Amino acid sequence: MRPPIAPLAPRVSQYGIDPAYVGTRVSELPGMTSVPLTELFPDLPPVVFPGGEGVAVIRRATEAALAKVDMNMIKPEHSVNILASHHGFTLLGGEPYAEMLKTIKDVLETRTGCTKIRLRAGVGLRFRETEEYIKRYGLDEHFGDKAAGVAPVDQGIPIETEIGTLYGIKKVYDADWIVHAHNSDVREVHFHRQVDRAVKPFGMSYARIETRSTYHQNLGPRAANFTARAIFDSAFVQDKFAFASFLTVAPNGIIGVDADNDLYALNGRVTLTGCRYYGKMMTLFGEIDECIAALDFPCPVVYVFAAGVIYANFAGANTDLYDLDLPLPAYTWYTEAFYGVKGRPLLDDIPPLNPAIRMCVHNYAWVGYPSTFFSEHIPTVVVGREQADLFNRDPQNLTYMKHAVVAESTAAAMDFAYKVTGTAKVLVFDGAMGGINVSEPLAELLLRKAPAVNQRVEEVLLPKWLRQRGISR
Repeated sequence: MRPPIAPLAPRVSQYGIDPAYVGTRVSELPGMTSVPLTELFPDLPPVVFPGGEGVAVIRRATEAALAKVDMNMIKPEHSVNILASHHGFTLLGGEPYAEMLKTIKDVLETRTGCTKIRLRAGVGLRFRETEEYIKRYGLDEHFGDKAAGVAPVDQGIPIETEIGTLYGIKKVYDADWIVHAHNSDVREVHFHRQVDRAVKPFGMSYARIETRSTYHQNLGPRAANFTARAIFDSAFVQDKFAFASFLTVAPNGIIGVDADNDLYALNGRVTLTGCRYYGKMMTLFGEIDECIAALDFPCPVVYVFAAGVIYANFAGANTDLYDLDLPLPAYTWYTEAFYGVKGRPLLDDIPPLNPAIRMCVHNYAWVGYPSTFFSEHIPTVVVGREQADLFNRDPQNLTYMKHAVVAESTAAAMDFAYKVTGTAKVLVFDGAMGGINVSEPLAELLLRKAPAVNQRVEEVLLPKWLRQRGISR
């Protein structure tokens, strides 16, 4: 058994408690260990970050990827918007994504002579979040006065598509050309189901709230995927699209940068990586019979990370979220609307939340995303009155604490969870790089189950997932 991996440090943000109130991290408690992800799955790809060279390797990888991209359409007198999304800044500390954005700007200037290059960083419901990231990573200095966060409530622009008028954010499209700068992290598989993952931001981060709400509320997963494709395929967007550059990610870290003038070709590569590597981690998590889920990461409740998997995906790990024969997952905004008063789905097609999660210890997580559904359906212990008060003040989580209890310390919360659940298995969502922090009994279970999971994914599940999406290996 190895010592735990240091979790991602707390961050100053209007969406989280003061880092001074974040005391003991769950991984620091007795009985915790870590498992390198390559020990679970030896065929995971080699990573370039984290590593000894730091983010310098990201700059070189971005330059190499962009060398293969055609930029001849961009002239010195033109303007370019580099489009970013807030989720990229939560990957492995955020510095790799920020470095890719800086490098794209520098390469554009060198190769095209264009100086009107702006950063437009989109968000979801935390409207000021990317403004914090822009300052934290020095993007305001690197882009001068040309870096700005954009929110889904900003002024919109109508986009005529083959299914009718949809709405983008005006500031996203107020340049001659756009560069789609994203990442291949799978994140919300419960929403997009790894269908057109590379195209998704055109219906989300770059879209007005009326259009992105179609995704969350009106059609739900996976029917709403076509809205992003419809926007991207529109003549308006196609006339502006120059190329895409993606930070490519596996559960164990950054594996490189991929860039292409053909977004759908890049999407095919993203789909293969997402299904093969993240599919193994999610399938392995589905083998957990019981555990305490500990949230300990500077992100909203649903987005806290463990081995590249977010808590919201673990809540549905009792089903195969990659299998498109599964009509609806356990959790999305769409499906949560169809739960009954006793916590059971009203529709037979909706599976229950993962019953392996016996309790949630909320040691550190942010507000800014509706998360009451989780405390309603999973027994939850929140550490510290300051954190409880933060959730009580959040308009999106006004009843979160009505379904949770407060513990004075991390140790007290975990002691309570051990006694009530009777399990010693703990899965920590704390963003540990290259591995996963767990309790020793859970480490033993994961190590025992991983070889069979690896074989089942490679021989049975992956061929099915790719066939469903029309992707060749």
